[in-house]
Amino acid sequence: MADAGMIALSAGIAVGITGMASAWAEKEIGSAAIGAMAENEKLFGKGLILTVIPETTVIFGMVVAILLWLNM
Repeated sequence: MADAGMIALSAGIAVGITGMASAWAEKEIGSAAIGAMAENEKLFGKGLILTVIPETTVIFGMVVAILLWLNM
């Protein structure tokens, strides 16, 4: 078995980096969506969907962390 500390560190990095990347992407998409909705209110649904999409990256990071944790 691998060292438990290295597995825990890897799981933390997997969640941490995907979380930061998702936050950055959500900030960029959110500000663009707000600007688009200020001009046309009908774009609310599309802006909401596009704002939620980066969250899937965090879910993938969490799955990787869980798989690493289960192999410990």
